[in-house]
Amino acid sequence: MSRPFLQISRLAGGLVLAASSGAPALADPEFLIDARLRYESVDQDGFADSAQALTLRTRFGIDSGPMNGFRFLVEGENVLHLVDDFNSTTNGQTGFPVVADPEETELNRAQLTYTGLDDTTLTLGRQRVILGDARYVGNVGFRQNEQTFDALRLSFEGVQNLTLNYLYLDRVNRIFGDDHPAGEWDLDGHVVTAEFAAPAGRLSGFAYLIDNQDIAALSSATFGARWQGEILREGSPVFGYFAEYAHQTDYGDNPASFDLGLFRAQASLSQNGISGAAGFEILEGDGARGFATPLATLHAFQGWADVFLATPPSGIRDLYIRGGWTVSDPVFGQGLSLAAVYHDFEAESGGGSLGSEIDLVATSRLTEHVSLQFKAAFYDGPDNGPADRNKLWIALTVTR
Repeated sequence: MSRPFLQISRLAGGLVLAASSGAPALADPEFLIDARLRYESVDQDGFADSAQALTLRTRFGIDSGPMNGFRFLVEGENVLHLVDDFNSTTNGQTGFPVVADPEETELNRAQLTYTGLDDTTLTLGRQRVILGDARYVGNVGFRQNEQTFDALRLSFEGVQNLTLNYLYLDRVNRIFGDDHPAGEWDLDGHVVTAEFAAPAGRLSGFAYLIDNQDIAALSSATFGARWQGEILREGSPVFGYFAEYAHQTDYGDNPASFDLGLFRAQASLSQNGISGAAGFEILEGDGARGFATPLATLHAFQGWADVFLATPPSGIRDLYIRGGWTVSDPVFGQGLSLAAVYHDFEAESGGGSLGSEIDLVATSRLTEHVSLQFKAAFYDGPDNGPADRNKLWIALTVTR
């Protein structure tokens, strides 16, 4: 743990001891349970055998509830392999395609939250961080081992319609676990976000200054803005939209010099549970590297087959269309949602096809605490790569 974060932790410990002297017993603790049993198969060109993975992820924790302005949360996580014919990135089974769910038992979250200051929330410790739609910083929640951060977070809502966040990121605990050489990265990261809610929509601004102490080539400074909103007219579909631009340069000890941009936009329509959207995302590349967001929930962007977790040096243009249907009164269960997405990928610099992908998902909320999901991704690559691959997931999730 780096020295600034250690000093902050010691200060917080002193505050807790001072505030809890003579404090009442915990009034209403909540026990946290999150279990997911998932089957995943990967059929990828270049491998003689397809990957077959059956994994069980369990999280158990306790949330203390409020106590003199403080709140404590502790949560452990375990990932167990029931069928392990796959490359988990740590099990040595490199003859199979990757399913990035290594066996692991770890402390997932251990955080202290203080709300004793007006309109301010302070959270210190190992915590889940999801900023915006997780395009730059997220928890990679689709994988079995969640990504969490050793961080200090300060949120302020003392100005009407304005939300401010500052985060100091000391370490990222990645999905690959402690046995992987890149399972943890020490960071010296400063993040500032601001969102203003206006009658016509929401304007957001952000700055991510991330100095990666372990991999200097991943250090970068990213600044950007986003505008999003909805147009509602009685009896007509809801029209939604957003547009976002970000600019990224080298930062910290990065030995390279670069100047790259990201631009994305989307328009959508929805009515009576039926929705459709069309959009594009452009990540620039300069021939040596592409616009990078290594702390993001990357699975949510540019196709669920995870072909482009790292942006190609030539950059990427992703044109996509999406359709969905939410069934409020299904034949069984309490809710059903269906969605399909089509992606067309091209190189941002120099053009040239990078393939296409079709993604499908069906999620059934069986009860308040149990859900069942079927999900698939079909990527068709160009002749010169990346490799074709098909992925299938079946997951049963229980939460409390």
